[in-house]
Amino acid sequence: MSQDSHSQKKFTRESVRRYLESLNGHKPNQLYDLVIEETERGMITEVLKWCKGNRTNAAEMLGITRTTLRNKMRKLNIS
Repeated sequence: MSQDSHSQKKFTRESVRRYLESLNGHKPNQLYDLVIEETERGMITEVLKWCKGNRTNAAEMLGITRTTLRNKMRKLNIS
């Protein structure tokens, strides 16, 4: 496992733990969907910035089709 992969996994676990702690005993609602949606939003936004808005390059980097990227952008309100 690369150092970057280990760091990302650790960051994700710590973020989820902090979120759960912030609930002060309340049960989370649809935690999985929330985490996936926010992860996708951040990843797509940053990859699009990295690719200077080029959706073809961004889709290739993400390993998805341009149609899938466009649909995810629409769903996540990313312009």
